[in-house]
Amino acid sequence: MSDLLWQKPGVAVDAQIQAFLAGDDVVLDREFFLHDIAASRAHAQGLARIGILSQDELGAMERELAILGEEFSSGRFVLDARYEDGHSAIEAWLVERLGNAGKKIHTGRSRNDQVLVATRLWLKEKLGRTAALAREIAGVALERAHAEAELPLPGYTHLQRAVVSSAGLWWAGWAEAFIDDARRALDTRALLDANPLGTAAGYGVNLPLDRAHTTAALGFARQQINPVYAQLSRGKFELAALEALGSATLDLRRLAWDVSLFSSAEFGFVDLPAQYTTGSSIMPNKRNPDVIELMRATHASVAAARIEIEQLLSLPSGYHRDLQASKGAIFHGFGRGLAALELLPALLANLEWRPRRMRAAIDDGMYATDVAVEQAAAGVPFRDAYRAAAEAVAQAGEGRTPEGSLQARVSPGACADLGLDALHARLAALPA
Repeated sequence: MSDLLWQKPGVAVDAQIQAFLAGDDVVLDREFFLHDIAASRAHAQGLARIGILSQDELGAMERELAILGEEFSSGRFVLDARYEDGHSAIEAWLVERLGNAGKKIHTGRSRNDQVLVATRLWLKEKLGRTAALAREIAGVALERAHAEAELPLPGYTHLQRAVVSSAGLWWAGWAEAFIDDARRALDTRALLDANPLGTAAGYGVNLPLDRAHTTAALGFARQQINPVYAQLSRGKFELAALEALGSATLDLRRLAWDVSLFSSAEFGFVDLPAQYTTGSSIMPNKRNPDVIELMRATHASVAAARIEIEQLLSLPSGYHRDLQASKGAIFHGFGRGLAALELLPALLANLEWRPRRMRAAIDDGMYATDVAVEQAAAGVPFRDAYRAAAEAVAQAGEGRTPEGSLQARVSPGACADLGLDALHARLAALPA
């Protein structure tokens, strides 16, 4: 490992202890490295604006940071165990190429605000991706809701047959859910859109840092003003980001449950595209919905990441090394969550209904609610109408069809009035 930034004269570094301290930080920092380089460039510009760097030094530093980014992206520079972390690698690169000028890059900043700003930029990017995927999923669901608005589908409560419903209502429900998920991701991104660079180790520095410049240069909406709060927000903001992601993966889990049930032989409502299934290692007859089941499992990883960070935050104010573990949590949570969400639009676009099986699962008793409501509309007290319908459940379907039941369901949002135009408007109103 290269020389440690914090190593003190006369103090030996124990390799086993150092390995424990570093953990998998250098590997995780590969995910955040380009953001760390971008923040270093903005910080260097800020230092030049207050006279710490000359314009020649700034130009050389910007050139070398650009080269480092290109070398890393191409794989020619590998962030590995030679370095304690990504921050050390950036400084080592600049010192090796620029000598004393490179040694100036850390003026006025700490690894504390350095990791904060790189992580913040990464979280903004991931929340933007979460919102984009939720928007795409909602769009697919709305398209299918239009196309299949009148396709009868049994409606269930308690996993028991309940009322006649429609594929259109099912699709519209998921559309609205993922519109809300997109909104939540964007709202959370707005919460996080605050620049912590320049707060140093949590107490500021005795330099007139140009924080307004770094805020604009890095594309933040505002400064995170208070240095103490900048440290307090580490973990808190990661938790908020995972909660926004978890809103989408929670809906994914429930949707995957529906598809898993509907594609089973007992239901038989859905045919899955073959590429979303795998074969059994022992049973030649099997095609298993493994993709759907792993989608269903994804929320557990996101929830686990959220709980891990929540447990880390049993801390007083100020920086504590415990917070290093938060990087792994968000990396794994977003890595698994986004990978699953990315598969969902194509799955939803390509699954096929089996209308005969769906119609066959609609029995006479599923019209009983229609009967009771019709009697109530005619003036019979609802509780009396309910009892009468309950006593004649077997006859409730006489003279009725699924299509007729759907057409009569005129309450706003129900099968005859899905409100798809309003949902399209909400989807279109989401900010970029």
